[in-house]
Amino acid sequence: MKTPTAVVWDVGHVLYDWGPRYLFAKLIPDPVELDWFLSHVVTKAWHFQSDAGRPIATMIAELSARFPKYADLIAAYWPRWLETIPGPMPGMLDLVAELDAANVPQFAITNFGAEFWAMFRPTAPVFDRFRDIVVSGVEKVVKPDPAIYALALARFGLAPGEGVFIDDRADNIAAADTAGFIGHVFVDAADTRTWLAGQGFSAAAAK
Repeated sequence: MKTPTAVVWDVGHVLYDWGPRYLFAKLIPDPVELDWFLSHVVTKAWHFQSDAGRPIATMIAELSARFPKYADLIAAYWPRWLETIPGPMPGMLDLVAELDAANVPQFAITNFGAEFWAMFRPTAPVFDRFRDIVVSGVEKVVKPDPAIYALALARFGLAPGEGVFIDDRADNIAAADTAGFIGHVFVDAADTRTWLAGQGFSAAAAK
């Protein structure tokens, strides 16, 4: 078994929190209507089309045609999308900084729309610490497709067993394990620190 030398992160729900509710709770005061809107109109499943590379303008036009009553709210999603990210997950950016200070190579594999990533990336200087990031919407292949992990290993220059991968979804981790990563399902910063220290990353040990 190789000793892992690099840490590969998911972004949403690992490094940063995310959800359409953060935006639309500001725009729809009735909680019943808000729940209906998020389960029938601007759903996460609808949003995830962008992760696979669909243009957001096309998605919005199609959805507005289906739900003309909500056209103005749907139209707000693109220009106000950054409001769906309330901030980083507690403790995680500190952990990234500590690993970087110890010269641990860090990368990311993220299901993220290309247009949304272009909007978000300049607001998140933490990614300046990363050597490379595979973005599904740019590559038009999403986790847990094995192809995205093969691409990442090749791009990152990692052999099987050299990279750990932390993601909040068990199916993504199962696919990563099969591809040659050492996977861990994200719980919180404290659990991640403990697990990374157990993998030999002493910089992650709780202070």
